[in-house]
Amino acid sequence: MTATTPATDTLGGAAKVEPVRAAIIGCGMIARGYYLSLQHYPEVNLVGAADLLPEKAVEFAEKRDLRPYASPEHLLADDSIELVIDLTVSTAHTEVVGRCLEAGKNVYSEKPLARCYEDAAQLVALAREKGVRLASAPSTFMGEAQQTTAKVLREGRLGKVRLVYAEINHGRVESWHPTPQPFYECGLLFDMGPYPLTMLASSFGPVKRVEVMDRVLLPERCTRDGMTFSIPKPDFVLALLEFQSGPLARLTICGYADWFKKQGESVEFHGDEASLYVSHSGRFDASIEFAPFNQGYQPVELLREPENLNPITGMDYARGVVDLAVAMREGRPHRASAEMAAHIIDVLASIEEAARRGAAVEVRSVFSPPEPLPWAT
Repeated sequence: MTATTPATDTLGGAAKVEPVRAAIIGCGMIARGYYLSLQHYPEVNLVGAADLLPEKAVEFAEKRDLRPYASPEHLLADDSIELVIDLTVSTAHTEVVGRCLEAGKNVYSEKPLARCYEDAAQLVALAREKGVRLASAPSTFMGEAQQTTAKVLREGRLGKVRLVYAEINHGRVESWHPTPQPFYECGLLFDMGPYPLTMLASSFGPVKRVEVMDRVLLPERCTRDGMTFSIPKPDFVLALLEFQSGPLARLTICGYADWFKKQGESVEFHGDEASLYVSHSGRFDASIEFAPFNQGYQPVELLREPENLNPITGMDYARGVVDLAVAMREGRPHRASAEMAAHIIDVLASIEEAARRGAAVEVRSVFSPPEPLPWAT
């Protein structure tokens, strides 16, 4: 499959590059979103797909004029594939990414990259050893609303930012997803936490300390077809994060309260001189409001109109993949770095450890925040 629509300036109007030949491993629901998003970008030539279940790869690929590989091993043996997009279930990411890197492939992985920092750090080291690139979702910090927010922060319009409220009230997954169990097995903290954390870390840099309280609010759940199951991890997490650069952030992850509640999945930034409200940490078309201290909020115009959005999620799934592909051709750092993803995993694992210990935990890792997109400088 090659893109049929004109190239956009999502990455700032970079010079045309030779398309990167890519293939997907993991042909579940999220693969459809990636496929549709990638059709907008000639920088990535998506040519094939594989799955642990060969029939899933055949069904997915034949509907989209892609090559169905008999197995992930067959895909990795194809020397023409430069970039693998790992869209397997979250529990398989570490193994699949490791096998791709060992085969000498550049990799873009869905989140989370791993379930512990040690595994993520090993993948980062393996990519360096093999001389290939490793990137990871979420790339939502590259969205129009998120890049607009980052620019406001860089310009110092809020004064010194001391406090952030970040909310993820994701509702009860079983009410809308046909197979909710994997979300709860991964844990909503690891599944949804990367969105606000990556948005914050991309502006403020590394987190240095976390304190936590968590609970299981609704232990017994029921799928839409009537099957009951128990959730193995907390569906409510309240964490206090201290960034090395100074701000404190209150992070709430909830799989009980409806996502239509007023806090929703919003982020509030509070500084000495002003505050900034963003209606959603993940949607590229989120609304933004600015308020000088002790005054009312007024709308902030996005730096540009959001492009190529999934109509349901408000995201462009391809953005991180395309940035990686262009970075491969231009020889520059890609923005959704594995180092940042590994740090986010370190923070998430530290949150779990702090909850177990009932005490603050120091976060070990650091990373360099990504450069803003050219249209957001």
